[in-house]
Amino acid sequence: MPFLNKKILNFLVIIFLSFVTFWWTSFIFHVDFNWNVVLVIIALRVLTSVIVFKDYSLSWSKVTQKTFLMKTIIVTIPMIISIAIFYKEVRIAFILSEASFYLVAMSFFMYAYYFYFNRSTFPKTKSLVIYGSGKAGNKLEEEFRNSDYKIKYYVDDSPIWQGRSIDGVRVVSKPNLKERIGEGNKYDLLVIAMPSAPQQRVQEIYEKLSPYFKQIKVLPSLEQILDSKNFSSQLKDISVEDLLARHPKDLDKKQIEKFIKNKKVLITGAGGSIGSEIARQCAQFKAGELILLDHSEFNLYQIAEELDIYKPHLVMQSVVNKELLDKTFAKYKPDIVIHAAAYKHVPLVEENITEAVLNNVIGTKNTIDCAIKHGVEKFVLISTDKAVRPTNVMGTTKRICELYAQNINTEKNTEIVSVRFGNVLGSSGSVIPKFKSQIEAGGPITVTHPDITRYFMLIPEACELVLQAASIGKGGEIFILDMGEPIKIVDLAKKMIELSGQSHVQIEFSGLRPGEKLYEELLINDSDMKTEYESITVAGKTEYEIAKLNQDIYELVSTNEKLEKLKEMVPEFNHNNIKEEKSGK
Repeated sequence: MPFLNKKILNFLVIIFLSFVTFWWTSFIFHVDFNWNVVLVIIALRVLTSVIVFKDYSLSWSKVTQKTFLMKTIIVTIPMIISIAIFYKEVRIAFILSEASFYLVAMSFFMYAYYFYFNRSTFPKTKSLVIYGSGKAGNKLEEEFRNSDYKIKYYVDDSPIWQGRSIDGVRVVSKPNLKERIGEGNKYDLLVIAMPSAPQQRVQEIYEKLSPYFKQIKVLPSLEQILDSKNFSSQLKDISVEDLLARHPKDLDKKQIEKFIKNKKVLITGAGGSIGSEIARQCAQFKAGELILLDHSEFNLYQIAEELDIYKPHLVMQSVVNKELLDKTFAKYKPDIVIHAAAYKHVPLVEENITEAVLNNVIGTKNTIDCAIKHGVEKFVLISTDKAVRPTNVMGTTKRICELYAQNINTEKNTEIVSVRFGNVLGSSGSVIPKFKSQIEAGGPITVTHPDITRYFMLIPEACELVLQAASIGKGGEIFILDMGEPIKIVDLAKKMIELSGQSHVQIEFSGLRPGEKLYEELLINDSDMKTEYESITVAGKTEYEIAKLNQDIYELVSTNEKLEKLKEMVPEFNHNNIKEEKSGK
């Protein structure tokens, strides 16, 4: 709700409640209703609200005890003044009744307002129990409200509290909790919210309740919280990710869950930055089965360990091997395929063109072909802004992948969509980890060009929008994620130096790397179409006869003149480092 609306609503509430409470009190006490009295009371209450408390919005729901007492006095004073002037007498019972009625009504209205606008919109996919129904536990409950955790119970050792409810959450005893969960069942998380409890007590709770929870956490003691030596370690410094992060306003988690829930989801490149986050979110949105495919043993192991409780199927193979890939599709029969496997590091791809073509182009073609053959419902290609008017091999290979995804004939009704976005913060090969290590080493920070710019988004937010875009796709679309305004890399470097406190670190310009662009684009032309979500648009389709495309891909793999063939297939490819290819590159 905008500021102006809040201000107006505040004044309207004062006016309405003053009129109603005065009318009702007059009726009860058989006092003649006097409009002049009401108008004076309203005027004085509005003025004190603005002048004394600067209450331009609805804030009664969060007032302190001291402030509430002061407001009570201020609410009462206009009544005393008005009654004394117009009725020539001061009736204490009348004044106190009206003021009490007004305060109760105002408090009820404001708490209702606060509850409505602060209610959680997160899908509750996990269960939480808080041990301790005191202030610490209540604060935790408030903080967990806007999370994917549902507060199932409070646990308290005091019989006085047991059987009661706090904000609709039942307070139970430890034995009662065990009965409610049941033997062999587990809730997701137990938080021991007793900062004053001795360590022995915490250990006792852990030993008795650990069989009933997947994870147990504990609040630190008050001494630890207040100890100057440890307090700083509990605070999170402002990071460059915090400053650059964008939070899409139209993220629709219900739509994503509807798309993912109970589906078999196969993710290629599942161990990479994007693939692993997609896997986490698919697990969060209750995928029926997760099939994680990656050619890297280490990467696959990492994400498998993290998602162990979801029991994902692990497939260690390359998407280049179509025969093995086909067997994987036949075995698991996925409903949704999210293709994140790709070589993406621009300079490395420039030096290894053959491998880039095989992994990015052939790997994508193989995965799409298998998806169509085995009747996959939805195929999602993770693309990049570097595919738009590419100046490097990586971007050009991804553009060919987009063309194949758009033009392949899906005889078995497989819906194939592509999602194009810019850089994500903290991904492998990202500039931010590189700058951090350079700052830690004392500098200098190397920036390729003073004018180079990039789009940035947090990995979780980008992946959520990928899933949201995929959920609305019908086949053949290239979805474009709104990345906000591009950031100058030199400004990013300066900000990171500032945040580090190491002002001595210098910035050096090293020159553009092979295939590197000064700026990235998200659209080839302006023929984008809007969707129901402001953060997602659709690029115009590029026609490419599929038989010719297949032939061109075959020739691309076979030829030693790969740059020339890439240029032929993607005419907008403007290689900024064209040179004779080495044998095998």
